[in-house]
Amino acid sequence: MSDRRQHRYCVIMCGGIGSRFWPYSRTNVPKQFIDFFGTGSSLLQMTYERMLPLVDKERFIVITNAKYVERIKEQLPELDDSQILAEPDRRNTAPAIAWAAYHIRALDPEASMIVAPSDHLITREHIFEKCVERGFDFVETHDALLTLGITPTRPETGYGYIQIGQETEPGILKVKTFTEKPDRELAQVFLDSGEFFWNAGIFLWKAETIIGALRRYVPDIAAEFDRGGDVFGTTGETAYINSTFASCPSISIDFAVMEKASNVYVECVNFGWNDLGSWSSLYETSPKNIDGNVTQNSNVMAYGSSGNIFMAPSDKLVVVSGMHDCIVADAGDVLLICPKSEEQKIKQIVNDVELRFDGKYL
Repeated sequence: MSDRRQHRYCVIMCGGIGSRFWPYSRTNVPKQFIDFFGTGSSLLQMTYERMLPLVDKERFIVITNAKYVERIKEQLPELDDSQILAEPDRRNTAPAIAWAAYHIRALDPEASMIVAPSDHLITREHIFEKCVERGFDFVETHDALLTLGITPTRPETGYGYIQIGQETEPGILKVKTFTEKPDRELAQVFLDSGEFFWNAGIFLWKAETIIGALRRYVPDIAAEFDRGGDVFGTTGETAYINSTFASCPSISIDFAVMEKASNVYVECVNFGWNDLGSWSSLYETSPKNIDGNVTQNSNVMAYGSSGNIFMAPSDKLVVVSGMHDCIVADAGDVLLICPKSEEQKIKQIVNDVELRFDGKYL
C-alpha cells in the first residue's frame, strides 16, 4: 500500500459557478468557496481535508477557472502554485479532466487519480476512505474506469443514474447503462427496479487509462493535448494550454467517455452523499428546528411557518409569519424569496437578472 500511495493523485474540480445557489453563490465567489454550515471551512476546504488521509498533499491538483486562482490560494495555502491548473475558458469536465490526466502522467507515468467535485457534502468519512482505498486498488490492477454509485432513496430527477451489471469483485460491478437526469416517472421505475444507482460524479482511474479512453471516444479533445507532446509538466505547459484549450469542445466526461466506454465499472458505496446542487439539497442536509425550519446561522423569528430555509447576514434579523416551504436568501444587495417547489426557476431568474442589470447582481 505504501508504494502505491506514492503514485496516487487527487484532482479537485473547482471551476463551477453554482448558479442554483444564487444569490449567495456569485460569479466571483461561487458555492465551493462558501462556508455553508458555519464550520469555518468552505466546501472546497472540506473536500481537501477529506482527501488528505488518502493522498499526499504534494499530489493534489486543483483545476479551476483562471479567475478563482487567488481565492484557491487563500483557502488552500498549503498547495504550491504548480498544483493549481487555471483553465482560460470554461469547457465542461471532459477537457478539464483531460488536462489534469496529461499533466499528472507527465509527472508520474504510473499515476492513478481520483477526480472529485469541490462542492459535494460527504458524511461517514471513515466509510468514504475505505471505499476510495478499494477503488484505487481496483483501477491500479484492472484496465478500468470507475465511478462511485449511491443507493437512491427517492425518484430524484436531478441526478444521473447508473444501471448495474455483473459483479466483478465484491462491491464493484460492471456498468450496463448511464441515464442522465430522467423524468420523474422513469426515475421511479429506476428506484423500484433496484438495478440503478445515482452517479456521484466521483471517478477513479489510472492516468494512462483515461487518456486512452479520451483518444478512442473524443479524439478531437485528445488531439489538442497530444499535439503538446512533452510540454506537460514543464514551464511551457501554461502557454500551450492558453493557446489551445478554447479549441476543445465543451462536453462532460459522462457524455464524452463514460456513456461510451466498455470498461466502465461502478463501486456501490454507502457513505452519506449530497451533491448540494440546490437550496433544497442544502435544506435536506441541514439541522432543522421543531418547525422544520433551517436557519443557517441566521437570526430568524418565524411565526406559524414551517419547512423553510433561511440564509441571511448575521447582523440582520429576519421575521416571517405564515410562510411554508420557501427559500429566503438575503445576500445583502439581493433578497431572494422563492417556494422550494419552484427553485428550478432560479437559473432562469439569474439569466433575467443578467439581461436586465448587465451582470451587476451576479
